[in-house]
Amino acid sequence: MRRDETLLLDMLIAARKVQRFAANLDEAEFRRSELHQSAIVRELQVIGEAARKVSDDFRSAHPTIDWHRIAGMRNRLVHEYFRVSVSIVWRTVQEEIPALIEQLEALIPPTLENE
Repeated sequence: MRRDETLLLDMLIAARKVQRFAANLDEAEFRRSELHQSAIVRELQVIGEAARKVSDDFRSAHPTIDWHRIAGMRNRLVHEYFRVSVSIVWRTVQEEIPALIEQLEALIPPTLENE
């Protein structure tokens, strides 16, 4: 279980970075900023890679998190980077990341987050 908790913490840290990196931006600014796009895409890759490594037992016990979709986005960002839609990335940041943070915070023991 400890390995899963560590992976969840990696996901949470990356998701919080995504929020920080996107703070005070609107979609037009995001589209113009190569720096923000690169930083956010990198953290989304981290989220997806960690999600991919969470154990099957843990994923089965927490089906409200769309593990498959999270890992699928990582695969698209890494392997099909030339077809990534900036609009989809932006929508993910705005709509999916806040909910994911909430879900992860509920799963991570406070002691682990403070280590």
